[in-house]
Amino acid sequence: MSSALDVARHHLDVRLAREQRERRLPAVTAALVRRGEIVWSAAVGTVDGRAGGAAATADTQFRIGSITKTMVGVGVLRLVADGSVALTDPIRRHLPELDPALDGVTVTALLGHSSGLFAETTGPWWERSPGVSWEELLPSIRLTHDPGRRFHYSNVGFAVLGRLVEQVRGRRWDAVLADEVLAPLGMARTTYSAVSPAAQGLGVHPYADLRHVEPEQDTGAMAPAGQLWSTVDDLSRWATFLAAGDPRVLDDELRTAMQVPGVVWDTPGQPWTRAYGLGLDVFNRDGKRYVGHGGSMPGFQAVVAVDPATGTGVSLLTSSTSGPSPALGWDLLDLLETHAPEAPEPWHTEATDHLDLVGEWFWGPRPFVISARPGDVLDLGAPGGGRGSRFAPSGDGTWVGQDDYWAGETLRVIGRGTPGVHLDLGSFRLTRTPYSPDGDIPGGVDESGWHA
Repeated sequence: MSSALDVARHHLDVRLAREQRERRLPAVTAALVRRGEIVWSAAVGTVDGRAGGAAATADTQFRIGSITKTMVGVGVLRLVADGSVALTDPIRRHLPELDPALDGVTVTALLGHSSGLFAETTGPWWERSPGVSWEELLPSIRLTHDPGRRFHYSNVGFAVLGRLVEQVRGRRWDAVLADEVLAPLGMARTTYSAVSPAAQGLGVHPYADLRHVEPEQDTGAMAPAGQLWSTVDDLSRWATFLAAGDPRVLDDELRTAMQVPGVVWDTPGQPWTRAYGLGLDVFNRDGKRYVGHGGSMPGFQAVVAVDPATGTGVSLLTSSTSGPSPALGWDLLDLLETHAPEAPEPWHTEATDHLDLVGEWFWGPRPFVISARPGDVLDLGAPGGGRGSRFAPSGDGTWVGQDDYWAGETLRVIGRGTPGVHLDLGSFRLTRTPYSPDGDIPGGVDESGWHA
């Protein structure tokens, strides 16, 4: 008898095979991961796109393009973790050879594509041309608009971040990533240049079943923007790291900071579906957040995306300049959820020392509700919507907001155990009854109380 996962795998195999044929992809490989385990992977096509050629497999390398940026981003945050660099540092503090006009560009702005730098180089099309040196790239590192003002994707900006890693560590950025990031995660098949077996990058004629071999260049100083090669197995490990973390690579505080939307990829007239954190795309699918990145280089298209809340993610690699349909990765995730949904963890009781704090509180006349969650977390919500947050204990009898409006703000309980108990939240007062006279409300309350 087939299991639900077997049924899902059949549908996934069919969906991938149809994509390969309908989009005329020379080779395509894909994998789905759940909480660190690859639950499905498949490959269709041949490494050179010709009938009878060597079949693509899950171990076939493809160029991953801008997914490289996510790994460079982690490399930069490792510099932050060890105190060598601060996110607020002006980049010229570390790279003084840059134009003084870049004085306002910070490390954060570079990681989040809000630096104001031009998207591409001023010289030849860098993805298809022999790479230039850092000194030759310097004239391309220039502003198109004021730093920090808006989202503007910049490949040049990530070349700068790669150089930052090199200057601080004293060796090539890719060697730093190999030792400090890839090796601990077991990503041995993620490399600077192709290591066999690897797919050939191809363009497919739009109106005939013909192939065109694309150039494979060492992109030199621009390499941190899109040089690396990888496999779906390795990208599944990467997705798992983004969702679950690994303290050998990056502490959880910085890893989760990467996933906070900093600037929105704005399309006028449409709700946002894509934002950028620190070196990571943040995708909004009907309220569910995924993090990851897309990637393209001549002859290749790639995607990695993972739901940090569940650890369910997709990796997808193709050897075609035109690539798969944008919906393919999402369709694979949806098919898994449709045919083999993951059962939630069972609910169970859990002791709390904060029963006296749960229930209704009032900010003036507005009701809020506090619920106790595992780990001594307090969940503040507003019926009908409003300013809420999860608050984690700080160890000194206060709580700190973890998200939404109150992120980073302190929640204090004043007069706990007394009739006048109230909450101090960013100087606001929350009381057990609306405008409680015992709540030390700034400005006082009407002495006549509530009346008709």
